[in-house]
Amino acid sequence: MSSEDQRATSATPTVDAQTPAEDVTSTPPSAPPHSARRVNDRRTGDRRVTRPLPASVLTPPAPPPPPHLDDYKSIVGQGQLDTLRFLARDLKGKTIKMVNSTAVGGGVAEMLNRLVPLLSELEVPTHWDVITGGNDFFEITKAFHNALHGAPYELTQSARDIFLMYNEQNRERMKFEEELVVIHDPQPVALIRSRSKSPASWVWRCHIDLSNPNAGVWEFLRPFVEQYDAAIFSSQSFARQLPIPQYLFYPCIDPLSEKNKELPDSRVQQICDEFGIDRSRPIVTQVSRFDRLKDPVGVVHAYKLAKKYVDCQLVLAGGGATDDPEGAVVLKEVKEAAGNDPDIIILDLPPWCALQINAIQRASTIIVQKSLKEGFGLTVTEALWKGKPTIAGAVGGIPNQIIHKLTGVLVHSVEGCAFQIRYLLTHPEFARSIGMNGREHVKENFLMTTNVKRWLLLFRILEQAKALRGKAA
Repeated sequence: MSSEDQRATSATPTVDAQTPAEDVTSTPPSAPPHSARRVNDRRTGDRRVTRPLPASVLTPPAPPPPPHLDDYKSIVGQGQLDTLRFLARDLKGKTIKMVNSTAVGGGVAEMLNRLVPLLSELEVPTHWDVITGGNDFFEITKAFHNALHGAPYELTQSARDIFLMYNEQNRERMKFEEELVVIHDPQPVALIRSRSKSPASWVWRCHIDLSNPNAGVWEFLRPFVEQYDAAIFSSQSFARQLPIPQYLFYPCIDPLSEKNKELPDSRVQQICDEFGIDRSRPIVTQVSRFDRLKDPVGVVHAYKLAKKYVDCQLVLAGGGATDDPEGAVVLKEVKEAAGNDPDIIILDLPPWCALQINAIQRASTIIVQKSLKEGFGLTVTEALWKGKPTIAGAVGGIPNQIIHKLTGVLVHSVEGCAFQIRYLLTHPEFARSIGMNGREHVKENFLMTTNVKRWLLLFRILEQAKALRGKAA
């Protein structure tokens, strides 16, 4: 079993409606894995009363079958589907390989889970490969991730060697026989060394904010990026000075996925009851990995400031990704910031809880994404699609989604976030208006069918460029 698999299987999903530490962390070594994990039954008024975690959290459900293109007709219209089929017509039989660093956790994996089968249905066979690596590799790539967002970092020769060693191991394991190879984010960027042996067009798809990268890390990675045929970024401000074409691709959500499909209110209520969330009171929610750049501790502080003026609960729902080793440390910091407040509910969920996340978002009065750095923020997209008034950090690709006071509200500080929580809870008509506008904005720009269209257009452009190069030769 790879170290990546070990991290994925050893992570224990927990639900913590804040109780004294000994109630949630002291699982005897001899006990079954989840026997001591409980959810407070806060509705009884007695925080000592607990009950087992819901089975829906502990047991992975059978994956639902992927949707077919025709399933989107009621959402986007027949004309959009006809456009996709027309664009794919000249690409039939041509193949694509997608490579990233994790199969579960995070927006990239979620998008690829839906993008790959839809492209294949259009007879553009698309394969998805995931790189492997040890803890040392993923600790370095997490440090690279933070550094590319502007964090200080001293790049050592040892870090360079480890990064290149694992890239080389993956390069030797993989075959690149497709017509288009797409490498997602910095972790596998050095796979470009296989380009000389491949007939493919190579594209680097960067999902993170490169507007102010750490100079040392970017100078190390840039020579690899410059060897690609094109680069794709999620926001205009992320583009760098490169000798290759650059394209703007907004990330997207799938409106038919478990995380975004419509749910009956009875199912939403059932899931809220399982987690002890009181729908009779306002619910403020942030859904994200426990990552410092998502600022969950700042959300706790903003909630506590707002709570002085308005009644509300705070739900922090998230989990980890297999390529992010810092999650447990950040989760501990969040619990310490929350203290013993019975209205703060922390959900450390495994990656198969998309349906539960969907229900929690739909039950929420306000959704927050107080990121300090952000590539795009698909949790914002999810919230807007559900018509929820959304407060988010004015960073990265979020302003492409939230037009301030039209499709949501942008903030720059803990105090600003607290003020907007208070304002939206006391101005429900305004909150409802920006929620409706946000849903329409997502429908026009950030759904999976639009993303499929962009990939087909880019593939056609690259194939035409390849044919011209062949004629010139």
